[in-house]
Amino acid sequence: MTEELPAAVARLHRIDAACGRLGIGRSKLYELMDAGEIRSVKIGRNRLVPESAITEFIQRLESGAA
Repeated sequence: MTEELPAAVARLHRIDAACGRLGIGRSKLYELMDAGEIRSVKIGRNRLVPESAITEFIQRLESGAA
């Protein structure tokens, strides 16, 4: 059985959308990506942040591991 996400949740977020989901600015997001704190993928010229990376980052913050 496959896990399905709600239709309204994108699986890959553009930088601005990822910033909005996390409530941070662009430079802070790039800083986190450079430090390896949050994963991203590159498709063509676009840098995208997977929803799973956002969720994992938030879980680490909540557990105090970040």
